[in-house]
Amino acid sequence: MATATKKSTKKAAKKTPAKKKSSRSTHRWVAKVDTVSTYPEEGLFTKDAKTIADHLASKKVSPKGPASGMRMLTYFINRGGKGLSKTRLAELEKAKKLLHGKVVAAREKKAVA
Repeated sequence: MATATKKSTKKAAKKTPAKKKSSRSTHRWVAKVDTVSTYPEEGLFTKDAKTIADHLASKKVSPKGPASGMRMLTYFINRGGKGLSKTRLAELEKAKKLLHGKVVAAREKKAVA
């Protein structure tokens, strides 16, 4: 009887080249986002904080409630990124606080009903 020899079945692991990370990605998914649900009026985000909060909380702009408006505002702030001036960003953050108060009030009203 002949003895069989075992051959090594290990495959050589392929090394993938390391990807270089750039400081700024050229692929911007946010630029391609399009919505057909609601549209705030043009130039809304250049107005004062109270006007922004009132419009984004309205049923016309946010039919599902002020939380939808909060998401729109947060999205706008994130998309603006470094392009927003400090004063504009401060005004938008102020609007965000006002809108947050409306979101909390709407939730409390919904819980009571």
